[in-house]
Amino acid sequence: MLEAAHLTCQRGERTLFTNLSFTLDAGELLQVAGPNGSGKTSLLKLLCGLSPPVTGNIRWQGAPAQGEDFRRQLFYLGHQHAVKEELSALENLHISTGLSGEPLTELEALGALDQIGLAGREHLPAKVLSQGQKRRVALARLLVSKAPLWILDEPLTALDAAAVNLIQSRLAEHLANQGMVVLTTHQALHVPGVTPRRIDLE
Repeated sequence: MLEAAHLTCQRGERTLFTNLSFTLDAGELLQVAGPNGSGKTSLLKLLCGLSPPVTGNIRWQGAPAQGEDFRRQLFYLGHQHAVKEELSALENLHISTGLSGEPLTELEALGALDQIGLAGREHLPAKVLSQGQKRRVALARLLVSKAPLWILDEPLTALDAAAVNLIQSRLAEHLANQGMVVLTTHQALHVPGVTPRRIDLE
């Protein structure tokens, strides 16, 4: 279970939200909605431990959401691609999964890149890929992640309809396996068999 209790978040002198609380159980998806600047990305960073709340606390499986044990159980996809420009799509995937403690075989990595629509581009340096293709490199990690908690910032951005359907199907599979997802998206979300919970920030 992921628990957030009485969270307050500030950016500079501005309070983005205050006294925000929720719980998320296995098999649940929480969609964080709101206009630009309302604090959606800031909330995700709090949940990941990338920044501290002004007040409140976050707990994972009953313990403070911090430390190596928590990070091993977390998959975070930020709004930025986090792709090394000089490395190939394949090298990026190997490095990112290895750093998260989930190393892949060559066959697994190539399969994920093929599935996400990068067949034939696996060995190209990321700097020659389009923005949409770079996003797919980042999203390939989603296809192979075994972490129970996924926190995703705009995972459907810059994807065509086929890739959107693939990601939504992968979310459904993860939730069916008792995973948990917190995400933001400006696009319509249709995860098969799942009714998302929702938090609206103002």
